[in-house]
Amino acid sequence: MRNHLTSTSPHLLALLLAVGTVSVSTAANATSSAELYTEAAYSYGRFEARIRFAGGEGVVSSFFLWKDASEKEDVFWNELDLETIWGACELKTNALYGLPEANHTQSSGSDGGWCTQFHTYAFEWTPDYVAWFVDGTELRRETGADSTAFRDNAADGMQIHFNVWPGDSTFGGNFTEAILPVHEFINWVQYSSYDNGTFTLEWREDFAGSTIPEGWLTGDWDSPKGLSTHMPENVSFMNNYAIISITTDDATGPAGAAPMDPEGGGPVDPGTGGSDGAGGSDGAGGLDGTGGSTDVPSDGGAPASGSGGSATDPGTGGTDMTIDPGNAGGAGASATSGSGGESGDPSMPSGGQAPGSGGDTGTDSPSVPDATPNGPESDGGCSMGGAGKRTPWGELALSLSLGAGWVRRRRGRGHGAQGVAS
Repeated sequence: MRNHLTSTSPHLLALLLAVGTVSVSTAANATSSAELYTEAAYSYGRFEARIRFAGGEGVVSSFFLWKDASEKEDVFWNELDLETIWGACELKTNALYGLPEANHTQSSGSDGGWCTQFHTYAFEWTPDYVAWFVDGTELRRETGADSTAFRDNAADGMQIHFNVWPGDSTFGGNFTEAILPVHEFINWVQYSSYDNGTFTLEWREDFAGSTIPEGWLTGDWDSPKGLSTHMPENVSFMNNYAIISITTDDATGPAGAAPMDPEGGGPVDPGTGGSDGAGGSDGAGGLDGTGGSTDVPSDGGAPASGSGGSATDPGTGGTDMTIDPGNAGGAGASATSGSGGESGDPSMPSGGQAPGSGGDTGTDSPSVPDATPNGPESDGGCSMGGAGKRTPWGELALSLSLGAGWVRRRRGRGHGAQGVAS
């Protein structure tokens, strides 16, 4: 945690240090946390996000709706939470409201893989009820006093927030810096408005860029238990995720490769896709072992300019086509070197393509009679992938990496800073 001594005079501070009555922690031992939130507030609707929460003893990881200025003493508190706590990664659903606030909390247990798998989490907030969901299954529904508290006191709407921060023995567990860094991964967020029983999608954020999207802000205040400070540098955008982190002060930002969400999005390793018409892991095959594009995410196959030829010369033959990477290899006409590319062999693993030994012309693959356009080639593959790898047999391999504690909240000493991309 940070130790601020700004209110102590320099002379008094020197005296205290001399007699050993004050200890000063160094920045290297301090902890930085993170918060990401929408600038705008939204009223009745469905609020959804695809998340893998951060795990670890003493780590609190959250997705919540928050009425701005709720932390002020004369303001009626309105907050809805989905958050994980304790080393066992217990999922809590919270409705915080009142003047002063009270936490109406329930547990959804620790067996859902909340901190090891991606799930789609949602709130539904309407004039008649508040409900919490995971993967389309309703966890909890509140009507009556709970619903009335939000209907009557959050007329201007609530902001969407995500944060991760260190707790203590009273809430979250006994945090230690030895577990750092830890990260919460957010694949996408979307909001659907509500009117007369119908939800209508208004916007979706997929975090496709490397900088903070328009309309989002980052926190820059102390975390709820005072054991860290939210830092904009700990909110990062990479590989189609927003990543919020707890780190030491001298190692902010994400570390290592992000996990793969089976639903899609995030990084993919193109593996050995490439040189002989083999598709990259995330889409259509690239030229000369450069991995696939994202035009056809479910298919490998040949690039737009074809990929006939030998294992050492990708050639220029071939036609535009989509090939099932598990059933047939790349196809193409002759290579410029005169070593004709052999047609795909369905019996080879992952639809690999033999290097071929045909003469000057070669022929298109007879194993793929119904070729369809497949979009342009890509030199980069998907965002995490390097170049595809040539092998003697031109084999394609697909690689898909694959409530207590509300005293903490959150908040709002003015607006947060714009995020810093990593």
